[in-house]
Amino acid sequence: MTLPDGYSDEARALWDAATALNRQAGAVSLPPLLFLTDPERTPRPWETAARLPAGAGVVYRAFGRADAATTGRRLREATRHAGVRLLVGLDMALAEAVQADGLHLPERAAGQAQAIRAARPDWLLTAAWHGGPVECAGLDALVLSPVFSAGGASAARPALGVEGFRDRAEAAGPPVYALGGIRAGDVGALTGSGACGLAAVSAIQAAFQAVA
Repeated sequence: MTLPDGYSDEARALWDAATALNRQAGAVSLPPLLFLTDPERTPRPWETAARLPAGAGVVYRAFGRADAATTGRRLREATRHAGVRLLVGLDMALAEAVQADGLHLPERAAGQAQAIRAARPDWLLTAAWHGGPVECAGLDALVLSPVFSAGGASAARPALGVEGFRDRAEAAGPPVYALGGIRAGDVGALTGSGACGLAAVSAIQAAFQAVA
């Protein structure tokens, strides 16, 4: 789906690349673009979420903040209006409280997916992955990072590069998103990498910060 008029060139580049990867991977039931929130880097995530194209996804990572429920409800309102799916990081109670569409697990908790799937078969379940052994049972997708040199929590990890990403995506069971150092000018390099879509924090926030 092509974005309508009013979006930035960066937003178009990210969305076009993400949807192309999604089709190539045969993963059209998954959101092609995932906006990952961060309390420090995305203090008003509902504003970005409201500007995302229908079919995209948001991964709300509250990290135990006191305002988690309030922010979660604002995100749910924005995503529902935009036709965007909302996943909550790790916190199943919070996900149920805000009527989220699923859960995003840290790598250390990926093994919980089967039990969560049994309790909530309707949820979309994803998990973070850094390329090592990981339990995939019950997951719809993995989010592999860092593909390129990244900031945030992945800053200390060496970049996998496109080839390293491709090797791991081919060996994984579920579809795999590309995360880490994602920039509109670089995403073309991921063509043919096996990625089912793109995930990002700052690049998505910057690209979708204003829609005319």
